Amino acid sequence: MQSRRRKNLNVLVPCFITLAIMCGLVAYSPELYRAFCGATGYGGTTQRAYGDPASTSQKTVTVAFDSNVSPGLPWRFEPEQRSVTVHLGEQKLVFFSAENLSDQATVGHATFNVTPPTSGIYFNKIQCFCFNEERLDPHQRVDMPVVFYVDPAFSKDSDMDHVDTITLSYTFGRSASPSQAKDLARFLADAAPDAIHGRELFTQRCTACHALDRNKIGPMLGGVVGRTAGSVARYNYSAALRNAGLVWSVDKLDQWLADPKKAVPGARMPVRVLDAPSRHDIIAYLQKVGVSGQANGKTRTSEPEY
Repeated sequence: MQSRRRKNLNVLVPCFITLAIMCGLVAYSPELYRAFCGATGYGGTTQRAYGDPASTSQKTVTVAFDSNVSPGLPWRFEPEQRSVTVHLGEQKLVFFSAENLSDQATVGHATFNVTPPTSGIYFNKIQCFCFNEERLDPHQRVDMPVVFYVDPAFSKDSDMDHVDTITLSYTFGRSASPSQAKDLARFLADAAPDAIHGRELFTQRCTACHALDRNKIGPMLGGVVGRTAGSVARYNYSAALRNAGLVWSVDKLDQWLADPKKAVPGARMPVRVLDAPSRHDIIAYLQKVGVSGQANGKTRTSEPEY
């Protein structure tokens, strides 16, 4: 009897383990598929980046834009430019417009891909409305920024030798998760800066080089608003920035983030933030935290943490 029970367990236990693994794979298969597509560019899936690549190229490629709206979403959605020609590695800002044609607020979600599909691994988006569920108020119209670059490695792939145009396509459909939507009004010209979003952007795009409380590759940024440029102790500034005679006002920081080497010729900072809403949100965050330090592993700020 014991022997038969043991034999049954030897059969049932592996079956239950196999069934559990299969259920787990089914449950997580959408996430696994998205991760696979993101890592490989499969099916024209683009990459997500948080800053400029390390190098640029004299070679160029044309990027064309395509837009579609699924039935059931009462929006008008179209690119504000049909195509642009960019150098490989060049960060580029373009805009798409969206307008809600209905009398009710609606939430959309954009799916996207590039063609030819094999170019997806080289197409990097820094800023895109497609990262979120997006809400438009009744009859509201907004211009939405997209910031991207094409990796210089594109020119070294023999499979890309015949490709001179990449088409970025979006399809907006009604969102399945409207409660998670962000308000597209944040892209309006008179929108108030969002310091909470600025903290997220600072973490994603700035912390590789900067901290609030100490020098890293770049100088510490706690208390930067209102500070004289080139004045942080024990940081080796470029001569251009050290002698610029600037005080970091909100407007000067906005100009600096938009194009550091134009704002201060001879400056070393390589990173630009092309879209104005992101710049304004980052600056609002830096204003909010003020002079910061680290205490007990938590950020200490001149304002309460959010």
